[in-house]
Amino acid sequence: MVGQPPGGYAGKILRVNLTNRNIAVEEKDETFYRKYLGGSGFIVYFLLKELRPQVDPLGPDNKLIFALGPFTGTAIIGNGRHGVGAKSPLTGGIALSQAGEFWAAELKRAGFDALIIEGRASEPVYLSIRDGEVKINDATHLWGKNTKETQKVIREELGDEKVRLALIGPGGENMVPYACIMHGLYDAAGRGGLGAVMGSKNLKAIAVRGSKRPAVADPVQVNALNKFFKDNILYSYGIAPELRIYGTVPNMENMEVVGDLPIRNFRDRYFPEIEKISTKTLKDTIRIGMDGCFACPIKCKKRVKTGKPYHVDPEYGGPEYEALASFGSNLGVDNLEAIAKFNELCNAYSLDVISAGGSIAFAMECFEKGYLTLEDTGGIELRFGNDEAVLNCVELIARKEGFGKLLAEGAARLAKRIGRGTEEFSMQVKGLEPGMHEPRFMPGMGLGFMINPHGADHCCNAHDNRFVYGMRFFAPFGFFEPVPMSEMNSYKVALFKIEHQRQALFDCLLLCHFPAVALEYQTMAEMVKAVTGWNTGLAELMRITERMLTMARLFNVREGFTAEDDRLPERFFQPRKGGSEPGLDREKMEKAKQYYYLLMGWDQNGIPLPEKVEELCIEA
Repeated sequence: MVGQPPGGYAGKILRVNLTNRNIAVEEKDETFYRKYLGGSGFIVYFLLKELRPQVDPLGPDNKLIFALGPFTGTAIIGNGRHGVGAKSPLTGGIALSQAGEFWAAELKRAGFDALIIEGRASEPVYLSIRDGEVKINDATHLWGKNTKETQKVIREELGDEKVRLALIGPGGENMVPYACIMHGLYDAAGRGGLGAVMGSKNLKAIAVRGSKRPAVADPVQVNALNKFFKDNILYSYGIAPELRIYGTVPNMENMEVVGDLPIRNFRDRYFPEIEKISTKTLKDTIRIGMDGCFACPIKCKKRVKTGKPYHVDPEYGGPEYEALASFGSNLGVDNLEAIAKFNELCNAYSLDVISAGGSIAFAMECFEKGYLTLEDTGGIELRFGNDEAVLNCVELIARKEGFGKLLAEGAARLAKRIGRGTEEFSMQVKGLEPGMHEPRFMPGMGLGFMINPHGADHCCNAHDNRFVYGMRFFAPFGFFEPVPMSEMNSYKVALFKIEHQRQALFDCLLLCHFPAVALEYQTMAEMVKAVTGWNTGLAELMRITERMLTMARLFNVREGFTAEDDRLPERFFQPRKGGSEPGLDREKMEKAKQYYYLLMGWDQNGIPLPEKVEELCIEA
């Protein structure tokens, strides 16, 4: 890059080839940073441009990319997240995930905006990155260890307790297709099997430490915007106090009442035992403290401790909402200490709690309906509510042993193996098990499950209450009338597109969705301007996210995905057992999908039009 990089950026991309042990540093011009911004923008750019079609996700030619944003390492509140991406071994399409903790800030302060891992080491290794210096270290002595043991040993070897690590446990080493990458012991880049990609490269961990704070264009304005953020958003909207007390989703009991809680493989309507596993009960019983991420005053992450029979280690944090629902209500389990243990094991073994719980839920329903037998499960009585069975399954999944070898494949592949109509209640989109929200209660969320490039993701998505109570976010686009939660029409699709792009912007800026939930586009544009120095605004930020989502779509199209893959499980079109509400309207959801394609400039098969690709200046 000629001259200084824009404010907030280090100006350097680190590339490490594990096959030939080549380490290279690249510089990009300012146009690159402005077109792709960071996070998911960087990831889709490199994957679309550099990955050849039909590459084996677990082969050496796949690339594992860690990407930061312009806010990373600065004073902007909630910038502790970073993006991770690759071709997914679970879905065969693009995998995009984000994680919190302090790892991203250390990488930025070490001098880099992104890290691209290529090739495959002949033996297990770990990377050490410190203030621009990169080393490839032997990790054969770490292979087989869980994340806590690995973190302890590496910190001892490097002589620094403050080194931050991205790392995998046995789940990643054994290439479970939904293995995650842990950052520390309880922050996961969870979705799409990125831990399996890391394991396929014989890469055990990436240790980072940096000391150089990124410069910002206007420090005074950054401080002013942070004060506005705290005073007018975090506290006036009640976001910080509730998250600080309860963590994610403070009121699970209400979710059960209104119908947003997944229950027994998304089959049932009610879970009377919800109070036993709620975030409020967790606070009053097994929680011993709260922790947080870099540059965030909220501290929404739980730490729990239990005694016999489960002995949960507080260093592995505690179950957030997704784990409480995935291993709780969706499995019919009402034992809070057991759920905390399942969560601990997933963090120790590097397994995605959503896909692990979703795969077990599917198998439980198959067992109860007679599609699986005790002979198939190795003697495990795989019934809803059987917490001991879940414990056995998680252990077997991580090692890919016995019945765990089948469960490790995920709900989609397991349904194909079993057949006999089980695909109808295999809860997944594009092979990815859905986040713990109910599309029959929030059809906009269902549309997001359908069209998201990486599958049924609940984060880069829209919660339908935004279209009822949050119309101030849509006023700059000329939308003023709210739309009911249960409705799905063209007006709501237009609102959805705006909100979806707003969430995608979070994933490019790497702003945490929780503190930023009430941030308006205009405020984010002011933040970008204050940090980078660019004269930017609403239109440019929208264009960046439209470009990113279209490039991710192009990647999937190249891998063989079609409009048929943008399809919800059959179960969502049926009423829930014990409930009176109808299932989703199939015709309305299909029309919504087609209208979304139209708004995005894609044809009826979901393929971006050549004119749209040209307009967005995409290098495809």
